[in-house]
Amino acid sequence: MRFILEQSDATLTAHSGLALIGLLMEKTQLRVRLDQTLVPACPNPDISHADVVASYLGLLAQGKSDFEDIEPFREDAFFAQALGCEHIPSAPTLRQRFDAAPHAEWETIIREEVVSLLRRTKAHLTPSHSKLLPLDVDVSPFDNSDSKKEGVEFTYKKVMGYAPIFCYLGHEGYLVDLELRSGSTHSQKGTEAILKRAIASSRQIIGRRHLRLLLRQDAGNDDVDNIKLCIALNAKKDAPKVEWLIKRNLRKETPESWRDIALEHGVLEQPRPGKKVWYGSTTVEREGVAQPLRIVFCVTERTSSASGQLFLVPDLEVDTYWTSLREAPHAVIALYHEHGTMEQFHSEIKSELDLERLPSGKFATNSFVLHLGMLTYNMLRVLGQESLKVKEQPLRKAVKRRRVRTVIQNLITLAARVVTHARTLKLVFSHHSPWYDIFRYVSCAFST
Repeated sequence: MRFILEQSDATLTAHSGLALIGLLMEKTQLRVRLDQTLVPACPNPDISHADVVASYLGLLAQGKSDFEDIEPFREDAFFAQALGCEHIPSAPTLRQRFDAAPHAEWETIIREEVVSLLRRTKAHLTPSHSKLLPLDVDVSPFDNSDSKKEGVEFTYKKVMGYAPIFCYLGHEGYLVDLELRSGSTHSQKGTEAILKRAIASSRQIIGRRHLRLLLRQDAGNDDVDNIKLCIALNAKKDAPKVEWLIKRNLRKETPESWRDIALEHGVLEQPRPGKKVWYGSTTVEREGVAQPLRIVFCVTERTSSASGQLFLVPDLEVDTYWTSLREAPHAVIALYHEHGTMEQFHSEIKSELDLERLPSGKFATNSFVLHLGMLTYNMLRVLGQESLKVKEQPLRKAVKRRRVRTVIQNLITLAARVVTHARTLKLVFSHHSPWYDIFRYVSCAFST
């Protein structure tokens, strides 16, 4: 069928969900705090700092990160109204303001407002067994090959880019802290400082709920300083306790030595002929640590493949973990395997928010952009999790966590007609819109 193309005087929007982003922004003091800061290069701005930042948040909420993406929205009245902006900046203004901003001060404001947002929206946090709330910390390289941006260096993934570190809370994956780092920065460098901030933020979000934090890190962060930090923080009795589960780097330890330990301290299982697995735990003393440290291990010896092919030399595989948990080895290892879920969170930030290739050539500006990405990511996550409370869902597949991409596609970019009547604004949706009930529920939930 050939369609006849016409234009109408009606005001239409393809991103009605920005009204929800505006509601969440009202739950924070972001606007007031940004406008109270001083930018020496722009002491009396025509467009307020809050309008500049809010406009960029509106782009990120649609999965757009380039400064040039703001141009089509400069004459979009709904875009400004939804985000509470008096003026929408041009792309050069957006870039120049971000370059001139007091980045350290603005990033601190963003981190604090993320905590405030999650507290005020009463974000649901799903713990593991025994009321353990995971705090997953990991580095995920950003590929910025073929660019000359400041800080782009050769990463451990063998690409040119950045190596930011992220801290996610709960099975929902709320992003409570991050830090942009140059590509060659070692995973452990500066991690102690970010752990202090992330744990402090997580404790504020948890509040008085009877939960324990479980710090999970991979072998790149096998450093006794991380354990010392947890022990020191646990001395504060009126705050949630911090447990740790960190994969060990074997370094100079041999698989054969661990097989000997497994024979002495482990429990043998034989899942198939030619394969033996020992699970167990032992304790060791570490210099500078007053208490013995527990190591959980899993040692696998294969003398043949699953198809029955015999090996000339037995194949040994060893996985060991530092942990403060008293649970059985199987349970501890299962808890660590859940740590891999954060790769999904990384992909949502990189691909679905389009933040892998950061927009500026300046490192400090890109760092601030990534912090704005953290705020946007949490807003979209809050909307997604709140939408799951509606009994009748348009998607048949039952999920426990709604991806950022799904929120953008079905809530943020939901088409509507904008109607102005009696000094009020209305969003008019189609009777056939399957997401209207969810949109209405989420809007009412955050309007109070």
